[in-house]
Amino acid sequence: MTAPDAPFMLSVSGARGIVGASMTPVVASKFASAFGSHLCAARRSSDARRPKLALGRDGRAGGEAFAHSVKGALTAVGCDVVDFGVVMTPTIGVMIRELNLDGGMVVTASHNPLEWNGLKCLNEDGLAPAKAEADAIIARFRSEQFLFVDAERIGVATTRSDAHEMHVAKVLSLLSPKSVQAIAARKFRVVLDSVNASGCVPGRMLLERLGCELSHLNGEATGIFAHRPEPVEENLGQLCAAVASTRGTAVGFAQDPDADRVAIVDERGRFIGEEYTLVLCACAMLARSGPTTMAANLSTSRMIDDVAARYPGTSVLRTPVGEAHVVSALKPAGGRIGGEGNGGVIVPEVCFVRDSLSSMALVLDLLASHHPQSLAQLVESMPRYTMLKTKLDLAAIGGNAAVPAALSKVKHAFAKERINDADGVRIDFDDGWVHLRASNTEPIVRVIAEAATAERAQALVQQCRAAAGL
Repeated sequence: MTAPDAPFMLSVSGARGIVGASMTPVVASKFASAFGSHLCAARRSSDARRPKLALGRDGRAGGEAFAHSVKGALTAVGCDVVDFGVVMTPTIGVMIRELNLDGGMVVTASHNPLEWNGLKCLNEDGLAPAKAEADAIIARFRSEQFLFVDAERIGVATTRSDAHEMHVAKVLSLLSPKSVQAIAARKFRVVLDSVNASGCVPGRMLLERLGCELSHLNGEATGIFAHRPEPVEENLGQLCAAVASTRGTAVGFAQDPDADRVAIVDERGRFIGEEYTLVLCACAMLARSGPTTMAANLSTSRMIDDVAARYPGTSVLRTPVGEAHVVSALKPAGGRIGGEGNGGVIVPEVCFVRDSLSSMALVLDLLASHHPQSLAQLVESMPRYTMLKTKLDLAAIGGNAAVPAALSKVKHAFAKERINDADGVRIDFDDGWVHLRASNTEPIVRVIAEAATAERAQALVQQCRAAAGL
């Protein structure tokens, strides 16, 4: 693949591209320079102190080269850097808040395959920057308006090795001592697939401290993924088989490379769907803390609304896709939990980043508190929907330029229905919904529909595509 053919994504999720083509150490250095320059420019008028930033990477092979480029770029524009090495993305969010740092950067392409890598920015609250700030960083990157400093003001880089410990301790403090004791007393048998990346060490640490009997698949942090890393059903055959064949297993968990997402397999070895991660965690949080405000993106299942209805006074705020948008709604409302239907759960008490450790802890808390019900029985008690997720290659439909016209056609075709155009266009019907949008992280258009039956969900997808001319 030559560089002109390689996809390169810039969005609120940061920068992602193909290693050696659209994502190189030079590109990484420029994007990090833009981020660091943005922070330095924002504080120069009021604070002469150098920004101090956290740096981590998801462990995928080749990531160290990009981490070196990022570290050099950030110090060259006058930032101090604390390098935590291979850590989960939410761990950087935790460390920013625990150490009162001014932001951070993670070398990660999240769920993308090994040929991808990228950079994610976090602000002083340990959360992804809002769209306006992300746009400013991207504009600086494109125009190469970097604020390099002279030799006396170049930043200092240090390292720390206690990030896993601090993150796990933060998650354990999320649970009450009684809950921790209840989980430990059950001695849950758990199978965890860490896909050979950043969740290996802290995932094992958390589950062992909760007294679980752990079978750890792909638990060596080699950076070479044992399977395609997105935690969706077609990639988790090994996990499903391991759970089904291990007598007495209560649950299986699958992390993605930067461990901000987790998918769940029930005790029978059945993949229950990534949509259930947020729903199960919300059930645990509401039972623990009572009614609250929750936030979920427009592509997330209606199950979260059904769970909210069980706790009068609880509301669900709907946002564009991307954790920055979810946090932008969740934080001012003082909500206790939010997330997305891709297995990403945000628990502000821990950090403002999707966090697989918090998710696993809450699911185990739910299982312990509902003994003797199994995970499969808990899932069966939820309202039943069928969600259909489809995607189209952008190049095949005319590229980004074709998207606005497609969205306009859909809005016109369904003008009499409930429409939300905060991110693409979502059409809500009494018996389901369909959402059409361009991805922030891949060169694709997504069409997602949910209804009570597979036939109705399929019909909604077809109606949307026909209306859009796709």
